[in-house]
Amino acid sequence: MKAVVSINSGSSSIKFSLFAIGDHGDHGDFQLAAGGKIEKIGIAPALKASSVDGEILLERDWPDGTSLSHADLLENLFAWAADHPLAGREIIAIGHRVVHGGTEFAAPVLVDAALTDKLEALCPLAPLHQPHNLAAIRAIAQLQPNLPQVACFDTAFHHDKPALASRFALPRALHDQGIRRYGFHGLSYEYIARRLAEIDPVLASGRVIAAHLGNGASLCAMEAGHSIDTTMGFTALDGLMMGTRCGSLDPGVVLHLETQMGMSPAEVEELLYKKSGLLGVSGVSSDMRTLAASGVPAAEEAVALFAWRVGREAGALASSLGGLDGIVFTAGIGENDADMRSRICRRLAWLGLDLDELANAGDGPLISMPDSRVKAYVIPTDEERMIAMHTYKVVQGKSA
Repeated sequence: MKAVVSINSGSSSIKFSLFAIGDHGDHGDFQLAAGGKIEKIGIAPALKASSVDGEILLERDWPDGTSLSHADLLENLFAWAADHPLAGREIIAIGHRVVHGGTEFAAPVLVDAALTDKLEALCPLAPLHQPHNLAAIRAIAQLQPNLPQVACFDTAFHHDKPALASRFALPRALHDQGIRRYGFHGLSYEYIARRLAEIDPVLASGRVIAAHLGNGASLCAMEAGHSIDTTMGFTALDGLMMGTRCGSLDPGVVLHLETQMGMSPAEVEELLYKKSGLLGVSGVSSDMRTLAASGVPAAEEAVALFAWRVGREAGALASSLGGLDGIVFTAGIGENDADMRSRICRRLAWLGLDLDELANAGDGPLISMPDSRVKAYVIPTDEERMIAMHTYKVVQGKSA
């Protein structure tokens, strides 16, 4: 049986999933067979893989201070896979989440040297993600040079949004040079659009806000399953408050930090990307669960601010859509934090959203009252499955 591997590579972790492909390669033919994670890269690396039923297939830890690169750790994974029964499935390609595709890449593409050079040039637009996405691609190219790799872009879903939604009020020449609003989390939103069409096709054909709420967070306004507007813009720093990222910020603050407080561009980047958001406001943690349990007033303020910012941005996106028919919560916070969903939904009551608190505390997926004018759903995202589907279609020469 053929299989595709999906890889999502970050600065200190690499998530991977193996999907077995059925006879037709349709949506339902992609069956998760195994998956795992390499984490704490650069600190105390740990590699774990398990089957879909929870059986531990591989578990390995390295001591604190072990200096192993992404390539080193992927080599360990490939060496294990070569001798494991899962190798009986023919791996025909590896698909990667690549955060930024710039203005050029509106669909998944096969990886070659020219492509990696173009994507390298986009690293300044996604400094937390793009370099590590490319590190995994290059590592696998060395380990398995004949194995096709496919780049799947987080910006692609938003590529065809209305032109006005891509513009900043800056000189046109800068827009033409690529300084524009791109949008991210596109693989997640594409998957949610497909799942919503299966669960509630009438709502999916209408005006929906998808809320991808995790350590990285954004909202997407969708009409008939297409991106109309989104909260992230030129970089994944924009929009909602996040775990360690500030989200939307008066640009005058950046000027003040540099010109009046003497901070260097590198120090400002560190502040806005890694020391702000939930962590910065609370002074406690970037993890919503830790904040909810802490009892520290500043932690509650951070949680309340997160809900306020989501409500504020959702109201703006409802305007972009000309109304609202539904909202879908997804990703770590969106799928698992009933209290945060409740806080957000209360802020959207003016749009006609009537939350069913009992349903919200349960398993979902529908968490709004039967007579609510705006429906609310909880739908788990699956970016890895979306990557696998795209990867298979590309290597087969088809469109997903």
